[in-house]
Amino acid sequence: MPQPIPYLSFNGNCKEAMQFYETALLGKLQAMLTFGETPMANQCAAAELDQICHACLVFADGGMLYAGDCQKSVPYEGIKGVSITLNYLTIDEATRAFAALGVGGTVIMPMESAFWAKTFGMLVDRFGTPWIINGESIPL
Repeated sequence: MPQPIPYLSFNGNCKEAMQFYETALLGKLQAMLTFGETPMANQCAAAELDQICHACLVFADGGMLYAGDCQKSVPYEGIKGVSITLNYLTIDEATRAFAALGVGGTVIMPMESAFWAKTFGMLVDRFGTPWIINGESIPL
């Protein structure tokens, strides 16, 4: 079965967000393509040409996170009704990721134990992306 890949939309700050996630989540940016670098460049407004059409962040385990800027013709409404969940093998890894993502963001629930993981926390980062971080999952 294919693994779902989150595709985040941003309002002109995709490049900054994905560079932040690359550092915070210890990933590697595999792609960062502007609208101007695509075959559809001549169909885009001049103000959109430097914005990100597609970005791909790859993690050590092969997982990926995609993102792009919304075109001006599409109203940007932010990220609603979903959180990106990351499960880490250790409490230390989870705590590090939570702290890194939380810089400039808002903690919704601080890291604490839960019945499904030895540590768990929720936050919204400075780009408006909601995250759930788990460390050392507990079999249910």
